[in-house]
Amino acid sequence: MLKDQAMSVVFDGTPLKAMQSSHTHKPQTALSAQERSQEIKSFISGVDTVQGRKLSVREHARCAVRLLRSVPACRGAVLEHLRGVYDEHVSIFLHNLETEHDTSSGVSSNLEDIIQEVHGVLSEFIRLNPRAWAPLVSAWAVDLLGQLSSKHAGRRVAPHSSSLNELLQLWMSCAATRSLMEAYSQCLAAMLAWCPDACVDALLDTSVQHSPHFDWVVAHIGSAFPGTIISRVLACGLKDFCSHGAKDQGVLVMGLDKGSRVPKIGSVVGILGHLAVHHSDSIRKELLRMFQESLSPSSPLSPTSSSTSWESSPQLRRAAVPFLLQLAAMSPNLFGAVSAELVELLCPPVLLQLQAVLQGLPREELENMLGLAVHLISQSPSGGSRVLRFLADTATPASVIISGPTPSPHEGVREGCDRLLQMLLLHLHKLVFNRSDGAEVNAHHPASSQPQRVIPFLEELQSHIGELCAETLRLERKRHLWLHQLLCLLSVYGGPSVATEALCQLLTQARNPEELALAWQLHTTLSSCMAGLIPAAVARCVAQIHTHTLSPRQLRQLLLNLATAIQSQDEERRGAAGVQCYMATQVGAAVSGNLHDFGPLLIHGDPAVSHAAVRLLSCSPLPRTSSPAHLLLLSRAAVTHFFLALRRRGEVEKAARDGGQAGEAVNSSVLLLARFAAYSPLTLKAVLQQLVEGALHKGNADLFGGQIADMSGAPVVSPSVSPDLGASLVDINCRFGTTVNFSGSVWSVFHAGVIGKGLKVRTATKLPDPSGVIQNVQTLLAVVVQCCSSSGLNGPINCSRPSSDPDEPAPINAEAAKVVAVTLVENVCPDVANGELSWPPEEHARTTVERDIHIRRCFEAHPVLFPLLQVVAAGRPALCYCSAVLRGLLATLLAHWEASREVLSTDSPWHLQASCLLVSCMGEGQLLPPVLANVHEAFPHLTPFEVRLLLLAVWEYVRGNGPMPQKFVFNSDKGLFCRDFSRDGDVARYVAPIHSVLHKNIDRLGHLCWRFQL
Repeated sequence: MLKDQAMSVVFDGTPLKAMQSSHTHKPQTALSAQERSQEIKSFISGVDTVQGRKLSVREHARCAVRLLRSVPACRGAVLEHLRGVYDEHVSIFLHNLETEHDTSSGVSSNLEDIIQEVHGVLSEFIRLNPRAWAPLVSAWAVDLLGQLSSKHAGRRVAPHSSSLNELLQLWMSCAATRSLMEAYSQCLAAMLAWCPDACVDALLDTSVQHSPHFDWVVAHIGSAFPGTIISRVLACGLKDFCSHGAKDQGVLVMGLDKGSRVPKIGSVVGILGHLAVHHSDSIRKELLRMFQESLSPSSPLSPTSSSTSWESSPQLRRAAVPFLLQLAAMSPNLFGAVSAELVELLCPPVLLQLQAVLQGLPREELENMLGLAVHLISQSPSGGSRVLRFLADTATPASVIISGPTPSPHEGVREGCDRLLQMLLLHLHKLVFNRSDGAEVNAHHPASSQPQRVIPFLEELQSHIGELCAETLRLERKRHLWLHQLLCLLSVYGGPSVATEALCQLLTQARNPEELALAWQLHTTLSSCMAGLIPAAVARCVAQIHTHTLSPRQLRQLLLNLATAIQSQDEERRGAAGVQCYMATQVGAAVSGNLHDFGPLLIHGDPAVSHAAVRLLSCSPLPRTSSPAHLLLLSRAAVTHFFLALRRRGEVEKAARDGGQAGEAVNSSVLLLARFAAYSPLTLKAVLQQLVEGALHKGNADLFGGQIADMSGAPVVSPSVSPDLGASLVDINCRFGTTVNFSGSVWSVFHAGVIGKGLKVRTATKLPDPSGVIQNVQTLLAVVVQCCSSSGLNGPINCSRPSSDPDEPAPINAEAAKVVAVTLVENVCPDVANGELSWPPEEHARTTVERDIHIRRCFEAHPVLFPLLQVVAAGRPALCYCSAVLRGLLATLLAHWEASREVLSTDSPWHLQASCLLVSCMGEGQLLPPVLANVHEAFPHLTPFEVRLLLLAVWEYVRGNGPMPQKFVFNSDKGLFCRDFSRDGDVARYVAPIHSVLHKNIDRLGHLCWRFQL
C-alpha cells in the first residue's frame, strides 16, 4: 500500500492532496493495486484485459480519466491521449454543423460527458495544487487549442481567420475547445501571482506557430486578462527581441522575414492589435510606461517585483527603445496610439535621457534606428503636424528666438533632431517622386493608371496647409527652409489642388516683400510639373472672397500682396528679372480676368480693405474684352469709392490724424477712375455721369460746400428746427412743386409760408470747412478733367494732337464734355428738352419763371456746378447743350439786378459771383465773342442797374446768335473746336450799352476800356 501511495507523488515531490480531495468531492471506490495495474495495461494496449475486446473511444477515454484520478504520475501520457479525444469531439462537432445535424450520416457525439469529466478533474487539481498542475495544464491546453484551430481551419463551416468574432463564436460553442479555454484561463489566473511568464510564453509560442488561426484564443484570453497579458506580452517580446539581437530587426521593416529571425515579435504585434479594439488605452499606457522606465535610472526592485522583471536588466532597458520602434514599425495602430502623447513626453530632460541611452549604441545600430524613426514618421497616419512642429522647434538653432515656452534644447539633441529632420525630408522626397511603386510603364498600362502609394504623413499634413504656411513665413533661420521644402513636397504629392491652396495661403498671409518672395519661390519650383498655378490660386482667392472665409485683415493683406506682385512688374522689367516678371504678368492677367469679382470690394465696410482693393484695381491691367454689365458695376463701385475716400480724408484731417493713407486712397481712386474712363466709350460715359450725379447727390453735397435741397432746389430745413405742422396734407403742401407742376405754362406757384404760421424759416446751415471743400472740389475737377482728357471717346476727327510742351494740359475731349453737360442738365432741370438750344426774347422768360427759380436754387445749393460748367466750357462746343440751364440762371440774375435797390453790385455777393462766373463760362465756351466775354470784369465796379444792362446785352447777343454746335469748326492745329465770330452779325450794336456804361464810369473803368474794343 505504501508502494501504491508512492506512485501518487507529483513532480515536485508533494503528496497527492488532489487525489484525496477528488475522492472526497466525487466519491468513488478506491482502486486496488491489481485494478490499477489492469487499468494501466488496458490504457496502454487499448484492449479490455478482463473481456479481451478492443476498447471504444469512449471506454478508452474513461480509462484515461480513471488513471488521471488514481495515478497522477501518468498524467503526461493521459493528457497526450486526451488530445485525440478532444480532436475526435471537435471533428464530430464540425461534421454535424456541416451536415446540419443530419441523422442519416450516422455520426454522433457521445464524448461530451467525457470532456466535462476531464475538465472537472483538471479544474480540481489546479485549484488544490496550482504550482504543480497549472504550468503543465496551461501548456497542454494552449498547444492543443493551437493544433485544433490550425487543423480544422479549412473546414467548410469554419469562418475565415480575419472574421475574429465569428471564429470566436464557433469555437466557444464547441464543448472541447470551450473546456480547454476555461482550463487555460484558470491556470493563468493561478500563475499570475508567482509565474506569469511561463503561461504567457506558451501563449506567444503557440501564437507564432499557429497564427492566424490561433488569434481567436489570444483575443479571448487578452479580453479576460488585459492588464496582465499586455504587460507580460511586451516583457516577453522584449526578452525575445534582446536575445535575437536588435540588428536583425531591420529586415522586418521591409516585410521580408517576419517569423524566422524574431518569432515572437510578430505574435506580440498580433496580440496587441487584437486587444487594441477594446483596450487601446491600457496598451497606450503600458507602451509609454515601458518607454519612460527604459530611460529612467535603474532602481532596486520593489518587494512586489519579480526576479524576471525586465526593468532590473540593463541590457533589456537599453533594448526597450529599439524594441518599441520595431513594434511601431510593424503596427501603425500601435504607433498611432502613442505618437500624440509621446511628443508631449519628449521634454528637454527626457530628450537628454534619450540621448544618453542612444549614445551607448553602435553607430550602425543607431543609423538603423534613425532610418526606422524616419520610416515611422512618414507612415504616421495622425499627429504629423505635432511631430513636425516638435522636430522643427527642437532642431532650430539656439540663436533663433522660438515663439512659445519651449526652452532651448541641448546642442547634441538639436543636432540629432536636425539630422532626423533632414533625413525625413530626403525620405519624403524619394517617396513623393517614386510613388508609382516601381510599376513598369507600357502602352497598355500607362504610369498614370497605376495606383500611387499613399504617404500617411503627407496625407495628414494636407489638412494643415494654413498652419504650415504660417510657420514658413516666420522666416527663422533654417526653419523656414525646411518647412518651405516640405511645402513643395506636399504640393507635388497633393497635386494641383494642394499646390493651389498653398500658394493661396502664402499670398494671403505674407506681410512683406520678403515673405511674399516665398510664394514666388514655391511657384518657381512647382511650375516645372504643374501649369496654371497662379490663375488657379487667384481663382481660389476669389472663391474665398465670395464665401467670406477671410477676415478683413486677411482680405486686405491678400489684395495688397496681389497689388505688390503686379506693381513689381515694371521694376523687374527694368532689372531684367525674366522669371519674376513672367510671374507678375501672370498675376496681372489672372486678376484682370476676375476684375468684376474684386470690384465690390471697393465699397467694403472696412476702409483698409477698400483702400487695398482700389490699389489693386488701379495697377492691374484691364481685360481686353468685358461685358457691359461688369463694366458698369465696376464704374459705379469706383465712383462710390471715390466719394467715400474724399469723406474719409476729411474725417482724418478733422481728427488731426495722419492722413497719408487716406490721401493715398484718394489718389489711387483718381487713377482708377482715369483708367476706367480711358478703357472704352461706355466706361467713360458711365464714369462721368456717375461723378456728376454723385457730386450733386444729397449725401455728397456737403463735401463740395453744398446743401441738401428738395425738388424745388430750396434747402431742406432740419427736422430739429422745423416745427411739427401736425397734418400730412399741410406737410405735402409745404413741399413746393410736389403736387402741382405748372412748369411751361403762364401759371407759377410760390410758397412763402403757411397761413397762421408765418413765413418759411430760413435756417442757417452749418458751413463746412472751406479748406476741405476747396480740396475736394479740386480733386473732383482733377478726376473729371483727367477722364475728359482720355481717349475713350476720341474719334479720328478730334484726336488730341501731341503737345510739344509737356507741362501743357491735354485738351478736353468734346464728346466727354458733352456727356458732362447733358448730365448736368438732367440733374439740374430734368424737364428740359434736349432741343431747347435757342434763346427766346428776354420778355418771354416769364413763362419759365418756376423752372428758372429751380435752376438758380440748384446753383445756390451746389457751388460745384460752376466749376463743372467751366470744364464743360473748355470742351467746346459742349456748353451749347447747357443752353437751357444758362438761360434760366441768366433770367433769374436779370430779375434780381432789376429789382435790386442796393447801391453797388458788391452788396449782393452771391449774385455778383454767379454773374461773373456765368459770363466767364460762356466766353470760355465761345458762346460770346471776346468783347462781350470780358464784361464780367466790370461787374464789381457797377451798380445793379448797370450790371443788368450788360447782362441784357449778353442775352440779346445769344438770342440773335444761337448757341448751335454747328457753328464750331475743328481746328487741327490746336486740336480743338473753335467758332468764327466773323460769320455772325455785327457785334457793334451789342457793344453800345457797354460803351455807354464805360463812359459813365470812366473814372473807375478807364483801365478796362481796351478790353472792349472791337
